[in-house]
Order: sequence, then structure tokens, then C-alpha cells
Amino acid sequence: MDKKNTPWIPGPTMNRRQFLACQAGGLCLATATLSGIPLAGKAWGATPDVAFAVGEPGPATREAIRLMGGIGQFVKRGNRVVIKPNMSFAGPPERASNTHPEVVREMVALCREAGASWVSVLDNPLGPAERCIEGIKEACRLDGEDIVHAVENRSLFSLTTITGGETLKETDVMNEVLKADVLISVPVAKSHGSTGVSLSMKGMMGLILNRRTMHRDHDLDLAIVDLASLLKPHLVVIDATRVLSSHGPGGPGLVLQPRTVIASRDMVAADAFAVERFTWYGQQINASQVRHIRLAHERKLGRMDIANLTVAEGKA
Repeated sequence: MDKKNTPWIPGPTMNRRQFLACQAGGLCLATATLSGIPLAGKAWGATPDVAFAVGEPGPATREAIRLMGGIGQFVKRGNRVVIKPNMSFAGPPERASNTHPEVVREMVALCREAGASWVSVLDNPLGPAERCIEGIKEACRLDGEDIVHAVENRSLFSLTTITGGETLKETDVMNEVLKADVLISVPVAKSHGSTGVSLSMKGMMGLILNRRTMHRDHDLDLAIVDLASLLKPHLVVIDATRVLSSHGPGGPGLVLQPRTVIASRDMVAADAFAVERFTWYGQQINASQVRHIRLAHERKLGRMDIANLTVAEGKA
């Protein structure tokens, strides 16, 4: 069976019949609706836990970062920055399997404005490398400088211990990530046949050499959390300008167009917010129903209790 084309049913032990019965009783519905999650406040005078902006990809990205206090909260003059988008598949932005090139380009521009000495956009693609990265590579070619790379060569990775990893004890991580001062995760919001969703936490798999072992040799959700305990972005920017709501991660599937960009310091909160704000396979779910989000919350890597967080909203 092709997992990516099989609708994922939330919950680690719940079968389809149980889940549908639960939904019919109203027990599994998220508190959020398609019109938006109730905001905990506008964060006047304080940096919000989560911010989101609605608009075109570039302007919405800039506005979401502004609501988080500006790029200077995350990138300082002279910093080495790695930006990690989704670049695993070959296809146009409309397919929503990769991060929108304009979102990535805006993040590169913001980092340069903050005075970063070095900015690199990196991923270890699943498909043909040059075809996978070509859209983002072209968008980010500033003054002829090539900053977008598909990193696949074993010599460009170093074996790294995951202290406290429960199933994933070590993994080979990109050298450039290990040398960076700032890591920024810029995933596209999409569904996934094995884990329900693919957002910032699962996206960290694109920074290691052998992601297949996480699927083959480990409990995948637990391994994602182990990896997230090692690779902790300083900033998460989720591209939800288009959401691949079904048949992810590669599609084609149902693509929603909420024209939204979500930003947070907390990768768990960012992922939880994205889960509860949109529908997945035509259903609305709670963040706690996504196992790796719940496990990361329990391990205190971040917070999934969106109702208790401060959320700021903007328009671009």
C-alpha cells in the first residue's frame, strides 16, 4: 500500500471507526475553526508566542516576522545563518510540496538586512536534487550569488550524538548546520501519510544524511522528537500560503489556499498552531492527535496548548 496516498487517521491507537465515532460525538473537534483559532491576545508591548500574517507570500512573511519583534530578535550582525525550507520534490509552487520560493527569498533578504555574514539555504532532497531546488535557487540568487544547495555528499555531514535520544541515539548532521549561529526552519504546511503532517519538526529530517533509517529502523514519531531535541531552530516560519491537505508529502493532493505565514520561536507551538488552524483530509483535528507533537510537548521541547499562548495576527 502506498502510504502517501492513504488518508491518515489521528491518534496513536485509534482506528478509523473509532475516530469517526468520536468525531460524530464532537469529542475530537479542535477548538479552532477554519475562520481562525481564538486569539489569546494581540501581545501589545510583548513578543507573542505565535504570530501569523495573511497576504502574498513575501509580504506575509515579512509581516509575521515583524509581529515577532523583527528579524533582529533572531539574527545578529555577523551571524552565520542556515535556512531550511522543504525542497524535497520537483514541482511548481501550486503543488504545495515545497516551500514557496518567495517565502524563502524574503527570509534571505531579512537575514541580510540584519547583517548576517553568511546565509545558506539547505536541504537533502528526496527527488532529483537540481530539479527539486531550482525554483528556490532561482528566487534566492541575489547579485549572482548562489546560496541554495542540495546537500547529499557524505563528506558534508558529521556523526552527532543525540543526548537523551530514546530511539535515535546518533545521526549524521550537515556540517554547515553544526557551524551555524542561527537555524531557521521554513517548512511548507503539508500532510504526510505516516505522521499525519509534515511541518517544522519533521522537516529537520532534511538536515541529516540518512532519513530513511528513521522510517525503517525506528519508531518514526519518536525519532522525529529525538531529532528535534538536537536540531532546535531559533525561528520557525511555516509557509501556509498553500496547504497540501491530502496525499502529502509529495502530492498531488487537495491544496488549500489560506495565504498565511506562521512564525514562532517554538517549533512545537508553530506546528500545533498550523495543525489546528487548517483541515487535514477534510477533517479538523487537535494538535494532541499528532503523535510527535504530543510527545514533544510531553518532553518539554515546546508547547502545544495553543489556547494558553499569546497569538498576534496581521495582514500584509
